[in-house]
Amino acid sequence: MAQVDLEKMLVKIKATQWGLGDVDWDAPGADGITAEQWPKLKTFMADLMWIEHVGARAFAAMAKTAPTDTLREIYTYFHAEEQRHANAEMALMKRWGMLDGDELPEPNINLRLVIEWLDKYADGLPFYVLGAVIPMLEVALDGALCHFLLDTVDDPVCHAAFDRINGDEARHLAVGFTVMEQQGVGKSTLGLMRMCAPMIDPRTLLGIAVYVPLLNKMRDNIVELGLPEKRLYDVMGKFRRIGGRTKVGRRNPWFQAVQLHSRWVMNRENKLYHVPADASVRLTARIPREALPPVPTWVKELTWRPAA
Repeated sequence: MAQVDLEKMLVKIKATQWGLGDVDWDAPGADGITAEQWPKLKTFMADLMWIEHVGARAFAAMAKTAPTDTLREIYTYFHAEEQRHANAEMALMKRWGMLDGDELPEPNINLRLVIEWLDKYADGLPFYVLGAVIPMLEVALDGALCHFLLDTVDDPVCHAAFDRINGDEARHLAVGFTVMEQQGVGKSTLGLMRMCAPMIDPRTLLGIAVYVPLLNKMRDNIVELGLPEKRLYDVMGKFRRIGGRTKVGRRNPWFQAVQLHSRWVMNRENKLYHVPADASVRLTARIPREALPPVPTWVKELTWRPAA
């Protein structure tokens, strides 16, 4: 994946906008979902929809902290696109009889904790922190989940919707890897060391505490649905290959931190990582839902209706 011209990319982003009304949600094919698939697919789609909103909230923060007007506008579009993806996935759930009326899918506890952390702290993080974490999430979770869904579900409307979603995600990744590489350009050793400072910020440490069980929980969920674990790890390996393809990209300390973590996740023999990570999944599962703060008000923007 080569460096992209961000000005040209912004023009392309504006030219490729779409809406829920561009998909025929009533077209034949909804009966392609089998009775055996239905319950697990409902959980899978709810998780996928909320992952889109994790991305949306992160892009909203990056739109405020990006270093140029072009990037601020790009991330404003990306924020709206991730919301649109969530709405499209809700429309599919509605099509498959997984939602009643204007019911919202319930986020799992780990997604709920990440959303809460983003809502509280993302706007105050340096741009380069989310600039390294979000490409990994998009590669590992969005990429693996979306492609697995298309391999599993025999519904032409699902494929039509994800053709559009995947086109957006490809642009998100192209920009994400370009921006991550740019963070290593022209930095002195002292400047790179300063970029490491947020790694010991209590907000970042709290973010790590909710991020680690999320990855392991999502791994468990998609393996239960039938995705081979190795396939997920192969997709995660793309982050390391693409993000580290140049010397300046490898100079970004946040790329190095995220790719090191990905190696720990991919190595199931690493008991020092996986035993506490899996324990944290079990621990967070015990949190009573009533102990969580109210869901953020922006969730009211979620809708399956094509007019949105």
